[in-house]
Amino acid sequence: MIINFTKMEGCGNDYVYIEGISQRIPQDIKPELVRKLSDRHFGIGGDGVIFINDSQIADFEMEMYNADGSRGEMCGNGIRCVGKFVYDYGLTNKTQITVESFKKIKYLTLYPEDGFVKRVRVNMGPAILEAAEIPVLYSEEEGSPLTLDDGSRISCAVVDAPLEIGEEVKRVTCVSMGNPHAVLFVDNTEDLPLTEIGPLYENHRRFPNRINTEFVQVIDEGHVRMRVWERGSGETLACGTGCCATGVACVLNGKTGERITVDVLGGSLEIEWDKKSNNVWMTGPARTVFEGVIETNTLLKD
Repeated sequence: MIINFTKMEGCGNDYVYIEGISQRIPQDIKPELVRKLSDRHFGIGGDGVIFINDSQIADFEMEMYNADGSRGEMCGNGIRCVGKFVYDYGLTNKTQITVESFKKIKYLTLYPEDGFVKRVRVNMGPAILEAAEIPVLYSEEEGSPLTLDDGSRISCAVVDAPLEIGEEVKRVTCVSMGNPHAVLFVDNTEDLPLTEIGPLYENHRRFPNRINTEFVQVIDEGHVRMRVWERGSGETLACGTGCCATGVACVLNGKTGERITVDVLGGSLEIEWDKKSNNVWMTGPARTVFEGVIETNTLLKD
């Protein structure tokens, strides 16, 4: 089978994008195909693969996989690139579109220049703070109740809560943006040994579905730096949902205002948590790197 693909990136968070509307790829081969395509030495290379499909409840569906072949619920940088893909390749002429991922709908505003989308603003939906829904294994005694500005009552929020990492106790704030995140604040992000400590968080017993972990340095009330360890991919240059979770965690811990710029290794994203509606907004770039074709039968036999 010969597949047309496009390599795209948002703030350095790079994925292989495959249009699955005209190219029908069997579901049972996708995990192994994703692992092969994501390999930076023997495949195309990327943090994973995103299939763009038809949807019965939105304009398009984003079917996202991590580099290890596991399915991901949401990717903030990825969904911006989906918006660029469908506009640039003529699958839509609208600049306001909806995209489904894991049966949840996100709302995108596309900003084209000279016929090509350069930036995308996404309503990422509400921040999920109930421990059981993230999910994280904290009891109500370990967490704390929380009432949001929209009137939502959280019985067990994990905000600045203890987490045992080896012989140390760290403080984490847990947020789901459709996928689970643990945010912790550090004095400096530059010297973190992420390859050593990242897996300790990702595979911790308190995170039954594993976890994405953000290490955040606050610069001022409107500006932070962040590095991320993503489950299934390791350290990446950016994580859109991680930036959203960081924005929420910063407000919950009194570190910043509701609008911040998050600097990641691959660029910057603008994040806003509208506390009255509990919606999180993300704005950032999307870029096409290259496109091509690949023969899958030979790839999967290797």
